[in-house]
Amino acid sequence: MVQCHQTQFDASFGALSDATRRGVLEHLGREDASITTLAERFHMTLTGMKKHVGVLVQAGFVTTEKVGRVRTCRLGVRGLEEEAEWIERYRRLWTERFDELDQVVEELKQKERANGRK
Repeated sequence: MVQCHQTQFDASFGALSDATRRGVLEHLGREDASITTLAERFHMTLTGMKKHVGVLVQAGFVTTEKVGRVRTCRLGVRGLEEEAEWIERYRRLWTERFDELDQVVEELKQKERANGRK
């Protein structure tokens, strides 16, 4: 089970690590587009855009459909809920740690004031 999530997270975060792929997702969030349209929009070759779209398809973020000679891309059904939950767990952990650190710093400041230091 953990290995399955790890593989899925690797694919998700790998797909999202590239600015072009994030831009493609933003574009597809507004409207479906052909690979040709996406390549033109991002000033890329068709081959380069096909590779980016392939990574997004592997991660489950995009689906494609070929009608004639045109391959249309659209957002996939997979969202980022599990990844968001994973990130949230670590955000809470770090928030707790920083809150504890703030408390230690405040206690040290109070001790310094009590000892007459600034």
